[in-house]
Amino acid sequence: MSFPRGSPEMAHQVHIIGGGLAGSEAAWQLAERGIPVRLSEMRGGGGTTPAHQGDALAEMVCSNSFRSDDADNNAVGLLHQEMRRLGSLIMAQADKVRLPAGSALAVDRDLFAQGVTAAIMAHPNIELVRERIDTLPAQGPTIVATGPLTALPLAEAIARATGSDQLAFFDAIAPIVHGDTIDMDIAWKASRWDKGGPDGDGKDYINCPMDRAQYEAFVDGLLAGPKTEFRQWEKDTPYFEGCMPIEVMAERGRETLRHGPMKPVGLDDPRTGRWPHAVVQLRQDNALGTLWNMVGFQTKLRYEAQVALFRTIPGLANAQFARLGGLHRNTFIRSPELLDATLRLRAMPHIRFAGQITGCEGYVESAAVGLIAGMMTAAQLAGRTLPALPPQTALGALLGHITGGADAQSYQPMNVNFGLFPPIEDERVRKKQRKLAYTDRARAALADWREAAGEMAGMAAV
Repeated sequence: MSFPRGSPEMAHQVHIIGGGLAGSEAAWQLAERGIPVRLSEMRGGGGTTPAHQGDALAEMVCSNSFRSDDADNNAVGLLHQEMRRLGSLIMAQADKVRLPAGSALAVDRDLFAQGVTAAIMAHPNIELVRERIDTLPAQGPTIVATGPLTALPLAEAIARATGSDQLAFFDAIAPIVHGDTIDMDIAWKASRWDKGGPDGDGKDYINCPMDRAQYEAFVDGLLAGPKTEFRQWEKDTPYFEGCMPIEVMAERGRETLRHGPMKPVGLDDPRTGRWPHAVVQLRQDNALGTLWNMVGFQTKLRYEAQVALFRTIPGLANAQFARLGGLHRNTFIRSPELLDATLRLRAMPHIRFAGQITGCEGYVESAAVGLIAGMMTAAQLAGRTLPALPPQTALGALLGHITGGADAQSYQPMNVNFGLFPPIEDERVRKKQRKLAYTDRARAALADWREAAGEMAGMAAV
């Protein structure tokens, strides 16, 4: 249910800085509740970063996947479901342009960004302004959702306001291959264990098999290949475990890749009837099926080395690349120390933070925190109290981690996972049943919360 647009208690304008997934979601949540929003986005307004490809809102830079959509057995799938039930713009647009990806939710990233941009621009309560904001507003309700690619002047302003040094980590981009250059006489289509998505046939990925000699040669080439060098100030920046470059994984041990992105388990090569020694998987990246990204192949190899090495992969000898892999520096704040339970900056409580700059990791998590920030800001402007999100829900568990569930000094980016949820205390629940127990409990808790929150929960679907 939305508040009447233009109602007196909704007369305040909220300034949202950043038009990524979190900022777009926050803007939508506020606008749907009748609150006029100014959404400032630097792309198209004199600012961008090398990782950005265009000026559309909610651009998916690293991958086209929102990860698992299984709401019964996976924490991120549960988060998808909770966001849909709260009228998420991001999930609605993702569902419209989803691609075959097994049980994962992958999208045509261009159509997705276009859809979000069109929805935002068409909303009568949102003013999209192409401008770069370099300072924190001194007053007025504000949501900072500038993400991991925050422009340096604003990042420095945030550091001054918080009295804290910036924290940072590296995030990486996987290469994208033109589908018609993949040799399907060698590669084959299949999902692991033949498990497809809701409308799939179990053949959502292209698989390139490797025998032992091919795998060993690949690892040798990966370790020996020339890498991008970074400035001294970047050298001590930690990698995020969920986006580890493949060469860094290989440095941890020669078998590491076979237990990570090149895992062959559950993939029968139709030519042998057996699992290969290793497999390189490619996931559809656009609706036409013309582009495929190399799953988990983030890298800091130099471009010419990437092309040479990746063409040694069986099936990719003649591969043409729409984009090669890369690495960029992400920034986030020490949220457990700096933010209160409603995402407000303690030193400047008119400002909320949302998205990956808070230290959540992943597209879905970023949008989810934007959704929470939008709802909380709307409640505050309405002079109402929004009930605390139950920690048993995916949304509540994620919020709890960001605002106090983690040690501030050792705080690192985190995907949503069942380890953030209160444990299941019932000893009668066996280990194999625990994931379903978590999700059943979460659904009941969210239903109770929505009833308590009433119209503030935003019941209407997008």
